[in-house]
Amino acid sequence: MGHDGLTSWGTELRLRDLSNAHAHPFRLIPTSEDMEVLATALGLSAVKKLRFEGKLTPIGKRDWQLTGTLGATVVQPCVATLAPVTTRIDTPLSRTYLADHTDEIDTADAEIEAPEDDTIEPLPATLLLSLVAEEALALAAPDYPRAEGVETVSAQITEPGKAPLLDEDTKPFASLKALRDMLGKDDS
Repeated sequence: MGHDGLTSWGTELRLRDLSNAHAHPFRLIPTSEDMEVLATALGLSAVKKLRFEGKLTPIGKRDWQLTGTLGATVVQPCVATLAPVTTRIDTPLSRTYLADHTDEIDTADAEIEAPEDDTIEPLPATLLLSLVAEEALALAAPDYPRAEGVETVSAQITEPGKAPLLDEDTKPFASLKALRDMLGKDDS
């Protein structure tokens, strides 16, 4: 990392080599070429801006906490019209890298349904900040971007002569209603 915390996009950090006496700030700003590669990798039309900044803070002698903010402007095609949709993303990030972390689940505790903390990861030999940013951007970008004013489209496809399946039909009690209606017709 540079003295001012500016880190180039492809820099690999060896956390074990960083001093654990203080926090290490970072600021990652990719080049336009880096953003083109990132857009292609994530299936985006474009990444217009991206900035990932924060700090790596030591926890004890071997573990690290990454906290930061990812800011980006991405362009994606609208799912209905294919028109370009620009989205501004500002998302906080937190990762904890533990030297003794294991992904194995203790079978004695397997019956306990505790939510898994997806911010805890094993301490990597090298940490690529650009990969952390790429993963966060992939999660933060809208799955189904819509151009302004575009409503949800409802398609009804069915065989000729049959009634289309509607949203109401897929609700939990729809089959009971259908059975009640069918039984009611037999009584007449």
